[in-house]
Amino acid sequence: MRIASSLGDTLTRLQNAGLDRLDAQLLLLHVLGQPPTRRGWLLAHDTDLLPDAHAATLNQLLQRRLAGEPLAYLTGYKEFFGLDLQVDARVLVPRPDTETLVHWALDVLALPSGAARAQQPARVLDLGTGSGAIALALKASLPTLHVVAVDLSADALAVAQSNAQRLQLDLRLGQGAWFAGLPDVSTKFDCIVSNPPYIAAQDPHLATLTHEPVQALTSGADGLDDLRHIIAHAPAHLRNNGWLLLEHGYDQAAAVRQLLQAAGFRQVQSRQDLAGIERCSGGQWRSPSTASS
Repeated sequence: MRIASSLGDTLTRLQNAGLDRLDAQLLLLHVLGQPPTRRGWLLAHDTDLLPDAHAATLNQLLQRRLAGEPLAYLTGYKEFFGLDLQVDARVLVPRPDTETLVHWALDVLALPSGAARAQQPARVLDLGTGSGAIALALKASLPTLHVVAVDLSADALAVAQSNAQRLQLDLRLGQGAWFAGLPDVSTKFDCIVSNPPYIAAQDPHLATLTHEPVQALTSGADGLDDLRHIIAHAPAHLRNNGWLLLEHGYDQAAAVRQLLQAAGFRQVQSRQDLAGIERCSGGQWRSPSTASS
C-alpha cells in the first residue's frame, strides 16, 4: 500500500529527480489546482499530504518535464508582460526576452508621427503572432491601438483568438505568410513588430527545442531568411515615419542592422534584453519623397 507523502517531501522528491525548485513548485501547484502565484502557500502547507488522486498525474508530468517538454505545455499557461496566456504545443512558449520588443514598440508609439497620428488611432501589425503574446501585450497597454495579428498557422491563430477572447482584448487576425496574411493589404501601420523564426536550420541548439513547432524556429541556412523577407516588404505597409521592430538571435544584431540600412530605414539601432544581449533591432521608415524634403 502506498504511503502518502507530504507536500514538502514531494517537493524534495521532484528536485531530487532533476527539477529545479521553481519548476517543482509550479508543477505541484498546478496539480493541486492552485495558481502559480501561491508558492508561499506550499510553504504554509508543507506537512499536508499529497492526495492519491494527484500523485499519478504528478508523476506523469514529472516524466514529461524531465524529457524536455516545456513547463508551459504541461500547465497550459505562461505569464507574459503581466498577461496570463494559454499556450500549448501549437505555439512557441513566449519568452521573457521578447518583452524587450514590447517595451520598444510602446516607446515608439508614444512618439508623435505627424498629422495622421492625431487624426486616427495608431495601427500596429504583429507578424507571426503565435499565441498572440506581443499583440495582446500591446493592446492591453494601449487599448486605443488598432492591432492586426498575422500567422501562417491556423492552429496558432486559434490559440491567439482564444487568448484574445478570454482576456477581452480586440485583435484583428489574418492567416497567411507574413504580409500575404493581411486582412486588408491597403492598410498602413505606424509600427510593425515581429519575432520571426531566426535559428539556422543546422543549429545544434535545435536539439533542445524538439517539443516546440520547428516551423516557428528555423529560417534558412543562416537563420535570416524570414527577417530578410520582412525587411524587404515592410516599407510598403508602413506609414511615413513608421517603425519596423524585429527580434532576432543573440548574434544577429549587426546583420539585421545592415539589412535595415540597405533597405533604406533610418535611425537603425538595436536594444538589449535583461541579460545585456542585443535582442531586437529596428528602424524608422521615411518615404523617399519626404526624406529628401
